[in-house]
Amino acid sequence: MSPTVDERLRAVLHRLAPGTALREGIDRVIKAGKGAIIVLGASESVQPLLSGGFKMETKFTAQRLSELAKMDGAIVVDDDVEYILHANVHLVPDPSIATSETGTRHRTAERTAKQTGVPVVSVSESMQIVSLYLDDHKHVFEEPSSLLFRGNQALSTLEKYRVRLDEVSASLSALEIENVVTLRDVLVVLQRAEMVRRISDEIGAYVLELGTDGRLLQLQHNELMARVDDERRLVVRDYIVDRRYKLDKALAGLDDLDAQELLDLSILGELLGYDLNGDEMDHAVAPRGYRLLSRVPRLPESIVDKLVLRFKSLQRLMEASLDDLDEVEGVGATRARAIKEGLARLAESSILERYA
Repeated sequence: MSPTVDERLRAVLHRLAPGTALREGIDRVIKAGKGAIIVLGASESVQPLLSGGFKMETKFTAQRLSELAKMDGAIVVDDDVEYILHANVHLVPDPSIATSETGTRHRTAERTAKQTGVPVVSVSESMQIVSLYLDDHKHVFEEPSSLLFRGNQALSTLEKYRVRLDEVSASLSALEIENVVTLRDVLVVLQRAEMVRRISDEIGAYVLELGTDGRLLQLQHNELMARVDDERRLVVRDYIVDRRYKLDKALAGLDDLDAQELLDLSILGELLGYDLNGDEMDHAVAPRGYRLLSRVPRLPESIVDKLVLRFKSLQRLMEASLDDLDEVEGVGATRARAIKEGLARLAESSILERYA
């Protein structure tokens, strides 16, 4: 399967992030008051567009890139940005390719990217703006200070949403212990988890573009996102109507929802297989037990699957005796006691947290 545009864009942004030799070379070009066109790849589709200049195969360095940019022509590097292959070449893309750019350098870069499918970077001499063209997409690079500011704002928002997710998740745990869960309770947790993931994706884009300048942002981001993906997946596994319905399909359906659809709990319910009419949102539902069992220390996922397959629901799991648990393949007496005690501790802490 070929990579999507988003995956390719992320890969190119990674090569252009602060701290890389390519980004250092581009910064040198800007400081020298020069412009440049840099073609990031020398595929067969690129060769017919090259005219003049000279062919070379020299190791890529930031200094060499900035020196070669003084000659005005385009520079072609290999896919891994390890070698400079052509310098001072004139690019001759198809002039009939539509472009929204007005400057000669940017028009040429955009047309070359569209025609070849190869990423092309354009550095504006007058505006000192760096633009990346990939297929029909254009990405304009911002100053790291501006990206850091916006990234920290998004991080603050993520922190608030994560606190709210933890609150509704803890509430759901207590309701599961008491066996009084409604579909609404489940969908609110799923909605919050998806909102947190979407803010996380935005921060991830900032971190990617910041490169080495985004290390602290990434550390805070990673800490805030701990177990969020697991929570989302386990809620779906616990409450999806038919276990034969593919988990990946339900999660992909969540990914495909736009912002407005995500606010509609009935749409989330349909993704889990519920046919919602009237007041069915407040009808009782029963968890299978995946979510709470995942919080029992040192309990392998394979054992969790066997326990859920054997007991069908969390309530039956909690009511099971040590002998009942021991009968499950791979559990044994020691692990059965650990499961029983682990679930009891979770029940106690969940109830105390809810009513304290």
